[in-house]
Amino acid sequence: MKTFRNVDPANFEEAAVLARNARANSQVIAFSGGGTDLLQQIKDGTEAPDVLINLRNIPGADQVQEATDGARLGGLLSLDALSQNALVRDRFTAVAMAAGAVGTPQIRNAGTLAGNVTQRPWCWYYRNGFACYKAGGNICYSAAGENQQHAIFGGGPSYIVHPSDVAPALLAMDAQFHLTGPDSQRTLAASEFFVLPAQNPRYENVLERDELLTAVSLPVPAAGTRSTYYKVTDRAAWTHAVVSAAVVLQLDGDQCLAATIVLGGVAPIPWRARAAEELLTGQRITEELAAQAGAAAVAGAQPLAKNAYKIPMTSAVVRRTVMGLI
Repeated sequence: MKTFRNVDPANFEEAAVLARNARANSQVIAFSGGGTDLLQQIKDGTEAPDVLINLRNIPGADQVQEATDGARLGGLLSLDALSQNALVRDRFTAVAMAAGAVGTPQIRNAGTLAGNVTQRPWCWYYRNGFACYKAGGNICYSAAGENQQHAIFGGGPSYIVHPSDVAPALLAMDAQFHLTGPDSQRTLAASEFFVLPAQNPRYENVLERDELLTAVSLPVPAAGTRSTYYKVTDRAAWTHAVVSAAVVLQLDGDQCLAATIVLGGVAPIPWRARAAEELLTGQRITEELAAQAGAAAVAGAQPLAKNAYKIPMTSAVVRRTVMGLI
């Protein structure tokens, strides 16, 4: 393992400035909050920092703050704390459920909200030293190779799937992301944060190189809103979603006033199932309608040679998750 220097900024602004200054000296930097993914990347060889910018000691960055217009979640909030927080569990249930679905208890204790959202892909080609798009190359080996876990929506030229459990739930709950750079701060809708490979084949989001995701805001849900998250994995623990769904329904009895469905494990970004949402909106939720929504959710899927199984699986996950809210 390459020797690196550790620095401890007092706040996010200082962290961003330290990153910019290090890069100006041709040094490779890495931000570390929980460090669970970073440590694995260092072991895999996909990261080799000269300077490790340790964010763990930044005060107040791991808190949930209630406000009249919703809640603000600190970027360094642990996934375990997020999953257990009473306010989040009550008002933003899908977010708490998604955080609780990540990895193992040990990972949830160490991993952070921002780290989970911004983690790099777990494609085996990228993680095993292939010169693919994500590693700075100009080919996606999965397109004609081992693609059982890869995208059925939004792929090309890279076919990775976004690895975050929490990201689909945040998008479904209409979250706002707060970003801090060396010279400024900005706020984006979660829907504007993630980018498809067609826009940028190397990176999965719009973060500038010295910019950090520092907090997430969630608006107060409308009256009658219920939300949930469901995840299918290929083993019990330490794995990412094969398929997942975050579903938010605004209900009046069994009548759906509004619907948001965001899929995970099927696309390079959290994937909105807009046709399914439109089918549910204004209708009484029944088993038959939920099944129709599941079918609508996979319309237009373009599977690769070895991942067509995700189409019926995704349809079933949407049907089951919608019905679970009634």
